[in-house]
Amino acid sequence: MALLELEHLKKYYATQKAVDDISFSIEQGSIFGLLGPNGAGKTTLLRMITGIFFPDEGNIIFDGKKFDALNDIIKIGYMPEERGLYKKMKIGDQALYLAQLKGLSKNEAMEKIKFWFKRLEMESWWNKKVEDLSKGMSQKLQFVITVLHEPKLIILDEPFSGLDPLNANLIKDEIYGLAQRGATIIFSTHRMEQVEEICDHIVLVNLGRKVLDGTVQQIKQDFKENKFSIQLNGIPATIASTAFDVIDTKANKLTVKIKDGYKSNDVLKHFIQDGVNVEAFSEILPSLNDIFINIVEDTHAKTRSFQKVD
Repeated sequence: MALLELEHLKKYYATQKAVDDISFSIEQGSIFGLLGPNGAGKTTLLRMITGIFFPDEGNIIFDGKKFDALNDIIKIGYMPEERGLYKKMKIGDQALYLAQLKGLSKNEAMEKIKFWFKRLEMESWWNKKVEDLSKGMSQKLQFVITVLHEPKLIILDEPFSGLDPLNANLIKDEIYGLAQRGATIIFSTHRMEQVEEICDHIVLVNLGRKVLDGTVQQIKQDFKENKFSIQLNGIPATIASTAFDVIDTKANKLTVKIKDGYKSNDVLKHFIQDGVNVEAFSEILPSLNDIFINIVEDTHAKTRSFQKVD
C-alpha cells in the first residue's frame, strides 16, 4: 500500500520548470531515496510534500486521501539539510517546545525526549545550548526532534552530514528500526554508497523531470554491462576467446566482458577446459554512483543538443 503518491506534479518559477510533470509512489514502511544533482528539483519536491509550497498542477495523495497540508503536516517529520534550531536555547527546552508544537502533551513530550536522549547517548546535553554543540551533535538533536512525535512519513535530507562513523551507524540503525515499525522514510543525499546500503527504492530527478525510478537491485541489473571478475590460480599463456574480451588484468585476477550471444558458463568453460583452476567468479554490477553520473551527463548532453537544434 502506498503512503504517498505524487501525480503529475508541476512547479514553475517564472520561466524555470523546477518540477516538470513528476509522478511516483512510495510504499508504506519503505526507505525511499530521492536523488538528483544540485538544482534538479529535489528541494522543491520536498517542500510540496511538506506543504511549504503548493504545486501549480498535479495532486499529492497522502495516507489514502488528497494531501491537506494544514492537517496532515502533524504526520510528517522533516529534517532539512539547512538546520533550523535556536542557537541560544537550551537543548532540552528546545526539544520540549518543538515536540509540543507537533501535537504532544508536555508529559508525552518529556517521556519521548528522555527515551531518545538515552537511546542516542544525549542525556548529559539537556542544559547545553545549540551553539555549544559540534555539527555532529546538532545532527543527532535534529534527528531526534524530527522523529520523536512518531510521524508516518519521515523526510531526511543529508542526515549523516557531520557525523563520525560511529554515530552515522547509530542513526542508520535507528532509520532501519523506524521503517520496521511502519514509518515511511524519504532519504535524500548526494552519497550514493549510503543510498545503495539503505534504500529499497529510488527516484532520480534531473532538470525538473524524473529520469529513473525503481528498486536499487533492479536498476543495477538494468544497467549492468556483462562484466565479470575471475580469480585464477595462475594466468594462462593464452586467454583469447570468442566468448569474452579481457578488460583488465591484475595479478591472478581478470576483468572480462562477455560478448553478445554468450553466457557466464561459456567463460568458466573456457578456463576449465584449459586446466586452469577458477578460485572465484562474480558478476560486476555498476555502482549507483556510476549510473547517476552517466544518466545526469546524458540528460544534460541531450538538453544542450536540443537547445542547439531549437
